[in-house]
Amino acid sequence: MLKNTLAAGRPLFAALCAVILMLAAVTVGYTQSGPLEDLANFPRATLQILHGKSKKDPRTFTIWIADSPARQEQGLMFVRDLPASQGMLFPQAKPRPMSMWMKNTYIELDMVFVGEKGEIDQIIEHAKPLSLETLTATKPVTAVLEIKGGEAARLGLKEGDRVEWTPASQ
Repeated sequence: MLKNTLAAGRPLFAALCAVILMLAAVTVGYTQSGPLEDLANFPRATLQILHGKSKKDPRTFTIWIADSPARQEQGLMFVRDLPASQGMLFPQAKPRPMSMWMKNTYIELDMVFVGEKGEIDQIIEHAKPLSLETLTATKPVTAVLEIKGGEAARLGLKEGDRVEWTPASQ
């Protein structure tokens, strides 16, 4: 009798173990792999976006540079407010396919993908906060600029606009 009771409980035990493992995986998936770094420690730079070939009326941003794998992983996670004139740049050593997501990011962002020629190749507007959806560039890029959601349209940013930034400073 005890043997039959134990055998009957095995499927329930297996299902319970599966649920526990899924919850553990979700919890691990939502954590930062290392300690968060204060954004004040990130290198800073000035970035300008120039419309077409003209250098008239540049759009200027003060940016943080995510210049290491840990800083790129952190990005703007847990930031509660981003002024319109600020952003974060994710530069790459050489052009490569880039994907971003909004894990632990509380604010809506526009993602500006900068191509090999230093021009905007693609803009993804209004990335949804806290989403795990992968937002992918359509071709290899040299950098991604994250700015406040809605700023790309408000400033009239377009594909082909030139992106320039000064060397980072601490």
